[in-house]
Amino acid sequence: MIIAVKGRITGPVLMWVEALDLVLTKMVRANFPFNKVNAISGSGQQHGSVYWTKGAQQLHLKNLDPSKDLVTQLQEAFSIKDSPVWMDSSTSAQCSAIEKAVGGAAKLTALTGSRAFERFTGPQVRKVYETQKETYHATERVSLVSSFMASLLVGNYASIDHSDGAGMNLMDLHSRTWSPDALDATAPGLEKKLGPLAPSHAIAGKLHSYFVQRFHFNPKCLVVNWSGDNPCSLAGLALNRPGDLAISMGTSDTVFGLTRTPQPSLEGHVFPNPVDPESFMVMLCYKNGSLTREDIRNECADRSWEKFNSLLEETPPLNEGKMGFYYKEAEILPPLPVGYHHFILGRGDGNAFDNLNVQKVPKFDPAAEVRAIVEGQILSMRIHAERIGMQCPPERIIATGGGSANKHLLALIASIFGCSVYTAQRPDSAALGAALRAAHGWICQEQGTFVPMASVLKQASGENAFQCHLQAKAGSDELHAQYGDLAPVRAKIEQQLLGESISC
Repeated sequence: MIIAVKGRITGPVLMWVEALDLVLTKMVRANFPFNKVNAISGSGQQHGSVYWTKGAQQLHLKNLDPSKDLVTQLQEAFSIKDSPVWMDSSTSAQCSAIEKAVGGAAKLTALTGSRAFERFTGPQVRKVYETQKETYHATERVSLVSSFMASLLVGNYASIDHSDGAGMNLMDLHSRTWSPDALDATAPGLEKKLGPLAPSHAIAGKLHSYFVQRFHFNPKCLVVNWSGDNPCSLAGLALNRPGDLAISMGTSDTVFGLTRTPQPSLEGHVFPNPVDPESFMVMLCYKNGSLTREDIRNECADRSWEKFNSLLEETPPLNEGKMGFYYKEAEILPPLPVGYHHFILGRGDGNAFDNLNVQKVPKFDPAAEVRAIVEGQILSMRIHAERIGMQCPPERIIATGGGSANKHLLALIASIFGCSVYTAQRPDSAALGAALRAAHGWICQEQGTFVPMASVLKQASGENAFQCHLQAKAGSDELHAQYGDLAPVRAKIEQQLLGESISC
């Protein structure tokens, strides 16, 4: 269960512990050959934080009893029972305070790769310190969800990896160490509670004997540092060309690509690439993804994706000037509050849509509503991707996440971005990326040095999970240009909405 109160969204820590128990038990019933596993890694929700109580390492983690399940043994291991998760938006005051303390949003962005965002771990920790000082001081270690799960597996505190650590507003992006300025702006004594950082491909430790005895894992099995779900998706898609973009359509929508010359922007995020220390992942994140699309589907298409797609096909590209902004949850990009906004655009020279004579209306007819949400979401991705320097049109787009199964959405992405859209062999790119990273870390350990991921992928068979399949060819140049003309119109209305939200 996830609990939400005034923007505070959390998940029970013991739920994740029990989930690990459950999945391993199910694998036992399926006769999974644990003895053949050489390495394990994993993907965790980015930004979420777990707070271990004092003594948890010695009393609980290092002394796991294989005759008992994990959840029974870890009941008293956490100083905070409900972890803040990525959807939390309750730390606006802490974000402002952190940015001010380091010299402004631009300076924090240049230092850590992102400005302060409500969901990021640093602001969450500062809020814990400000509102629960006794609990903060009773905390021995602060983990991310990823390093927390790795800690369970090694029976010791695992390091936060560089890629996931960049999503905290605490790590110096360039030196890949904790930033003293960011730490001082967040909470006292925090560096000791965070522990050391580590490369994503490094070994967290050997698998704890608990899992060897209880589930009969290979006793030599290694645990490679876990990372965040978005960095793992990058690895799972085998994204390795700077001209490529990936779009993940899930609960949140994300757009990400690669660069060797990062230029952190106030709108996006820069993380170290989890499988290449020399390059960086550039990412945009939208909180309103599939759940908001489902909201419009339920309202306008009788809860049917088939009907939703039919309504989408009934409407022409550009939606006859009907433009919508849909925020079921407080949005990250742009930072707007909950609300749905509907506009009918005017027409200017050459009959193109413009900002003149824009009419705000309560809602659209069902077919126009369906096109407005998906066209608006994808056009927003293009606008913000161009702003932070991503190539547009890209060489290609690789789509992943649940929404990538909808070919109607992929065709619209192809038209708006002006390039062909592919999907990976498997849609679960984060889990696949974690498995790939386990193999990569194990090979690096065996070789005694860093091994480029490309050489690992060369060992894969021709029929493997990393192949991509063409799903939608690039739309016409004329249509791509028309969406290009529409982009500044949308951007201007977005700025007007931002101005209205600030003045309220």
